[in-house]
Amino acid sequence: MTSTASPAEAGTEEQQPGGTPAATMGGDRKGSVEQFALLAFIVVPFAALLAAVPLAWGWGLSWLDLGLMVFFYFLGCHGITIGFHRYFTHGSFKAKRWVRVTLAIAGSMAVEGPVVRWVADHRKHHKFSDAEGDPHSPWRYGETLPALMKGLWWAHLGWMFDEEQTPQHKYAPDLVKDPAIRRVSRQFALWTLVSLLTPPLVGGLVTWSWWGAFTAFFWGSLVRVALLHHVTWSINSICHAVGKRPFRSRDRSGNVWWLAVLSCGESWHNLHHADPTSARHGVERGQIDSSARIIRWMELAGWVHDVRWPSAERIRSRRRDKAAEPA
Repeated sequence: MTSTASPAEAGTEEQQPGGTPAATMGGDRKGSVEQFALLAFIVVPFAALLAAVPLAWGWGLSWLDLGLMVFFYFLGCHGITIGFHRYFTHGSFKAKRWVRVTLAIAGSMAVEGPVVRWVADHRKHHKFSDAEGDPHSPWRYGETLPALMKGLWWAHLGWMFDEEQTPQHKYAPDLVKDPAIRRVSRQFALWTLVSLLTPPLVGGLVTWSWWGAFTAFFWGSLVRVALLHHVTWSINSICHAVGKRPFRSRDRSGNVWWLAVLSCGESWHNLHHADPTSARHGVERGQIDSSARIIRWMELAGWVHDVRWPSAERIRSRRRDKAAEPA
């Protein structure tokens, strides 16, 4: 179901040349303030993650903190995997309007950038996967070990500090034209604050103490965001450098089993690049894919429909010739 802006709303929208709506928050170029904010969101949570181990030994961690960290981790992770990725980027299913907006908000709470920019970058990645034009291929600098090490750094997080090259009106015109999704994208700073401040609010109210609020912020906000960031970035870097490749794809995407639970099924990356619109990435026996399971539950509840589940024939048609399987 598509929507159009009301005359009043349309009258207040900024316009691009040619009459198309203005870009959402997170335009086609990054300013110095945004670069600084990006650096802060990488360095500060990562520093918190490094401090997590000594803090966990003896003080500063409660079952409440752990529960908040796990809950908000998987809320944001599934917002990215189900919402930003499988739904908005690839159209793996259709959703009711309230589900569409909810997925956009949940993905925004992962603190990985505005939804429209995220989708535009990822669609460009698929168009040029592991070739010239890919925003974050680990093979960018070549195939020697030093080149790959440099490329892994680039694919993991270095690419985010480059000037933005993905035009949103070209790669995500459907989202730019959607007033509700454009609004959520512009409200990214708001949803970031909600994501970071809700855990300490809950921790403080439950324990009725500032210390409870502090530890909830440390574990439920900083450590959680850092861990989710690095797991997500590992799909760009590690899953395009190593892993098994049982399916035919035109890139080097691989399956990395030990990331499956933390990535909510995204690390079954080879099948995804062999069949990008599939709602399930873990299609073989024992491959955990919590995102696909939740999509199935939403389908049974009537919240989503026209889900692109891969049939056995569809999976078989994408298998790599066993004789050509790399050693």
